[in-house]
Amino acid sequence: MNLPLVENYVLMFFVCAVLGWVMEVTCKLIELHRFINRGFLIGPYCPIYGWGAVLVSLSLSRYASSPVIVFIMAMVVCGTLEYLTSYFMEKLFHARWWDYSNRRFNLNGRVCANTLIPFGLLGLTMVYLVKPFLFGLFDRLSGNLRLGLAIGVVVIMIADHVISIVVLGRIRHTAELTGGDDTETLTRLVREKLQSNALVRRAMRAFPGVRLYNRDIMRLLKEKSAQLKAEFNQREARRRESMERSEEKFRENLQQLRQEKKNHRHS
Repeated sequence: MNLPLVENYVLMFFVCAVLGWVMEVTCKLIELHRFINRGFLIGPYCPIYGWGAVLVSLSLSRYASSPVIVFIMAMVVCGTLEYLTSYFMEKLFHARWWDYSNRRFNLNGRVCANTLIPFGLLGLTMVYLVKPFLFGLFDRLSGNLRLGLAIGVVVIMIADHVISIVVLGRIRHTAELTGGDDTETLTRLVREKLQSNALVRRAMRAFPGVRLYNRDIMRLLKEKSAQLKAEFNQREARRRESMERSEEKFRENLQQLRQEKKNHRHS
């Protein structure tokens, strides 16, 4: 195993996670005109950007001779990462942390064209600028310093993930115990119940559009969806049956008219 290379990727992961957090905070500041500490973790970093940087660097550096391939593949890699992150975070913590359903060209509300194109541009920046610059910078560090920094990053990330998972687990547990007729009501009630916990409050504020739900609401929604689908299918079946009867009656009347015309001709 090439230990210096692993250390470089660990440090690049951390730097890009911080840069991703800065970008997210800046975008929300422009959009909402207020500071929002973005991300699931407590610290000023968004690991999804760190993982995206590592995945893009590992998988796309070999295609550096073709910027078009890098751009397209970066959209695929980062879009897949965002989709899977959204999916598993929803399954684990019973919350939809972001939703692009109101945007055009979205896939199940988890990714959309508005994010995929920037991912492609970020992929180009990563392959041609960020990775060469950061790796060159890290290679100038002494071996012991680089190793110490890499170990420190791993320790910080593990500790933050453990604490944040506990916090998100508490949000899920509270949602499971809270009643509500819909996800909006449930989310509001959970926010009110957990206002005294600073870490929970930070996590909820990090995603203003978060929608929580519990198993009972999910079950009711599925039952309602199944009921509506069954009613629709019944209406469609009755409509088809009515059309078939009308067509059959029309054919009978047409046949009768032809027969009467034939009889009239013979008479």
